[in-house]
Amino acid sequence: MLRLCVSLLLPLSMFAQAASEDAGPYLFRNPSISRTEVVFEYGGDLWIAARSGGAARRLTSGQGLETNPVFSPDGTLIAFTGQYDGSVDVFVVAAAGGVPKRLTWHPGADQAVAWTPDSRRVVFASSRSANTPRYAELFSISTEGGAVEKLPVPVGYEAAFAPDGKRMA
Repeated sequence: MLRLCVSLLLPLSMFAQAASEDAGPYLFRNPSISRTEVVFEYGGDLWIAARSGGAARRLTSGQGLETNPVFSPDGTLIAFTGQYDGSVDVFVVAAAGGVPKRLTWHPGADQAVAWTPDSRRVVFASSRSANTPRYAELFSISTEGGAVEKLPVPVGYEAAFAPDGKRMA
């Protein structure tokens, strides 16, 4: 556990050191790790750095807020929650960079939370079909977009799958 914490904090600390001395304290939030990289929120954008250290690079720079980054199990894509023009939806972007792709288009808030083990579907929390907006349910959507599938749990805000995909916590 200590090794994981150190490998996660090293790129973040190097990012802070590379920034200007008079910029003040930094707030790195919601890190997600792959085998080789760590992605995190900073200043309303997503940043990515090697787990071994080095400079972080900005992954997103849209006219909105990007939060909740989650690496796909294969490490090639990052799902995140984007808030643009008042709408909160799920997006994916390549870990190598590029233009984010919007997956959901619902007027309610959709929050990226996990991936299916095959890296083909993003799991998100939403109150889109709940009896009250107070409770969220879990859904999944293909990385290509399209139809949304509700997961078979009555209420959910977070999720994690077993590597075989047969169990979910």
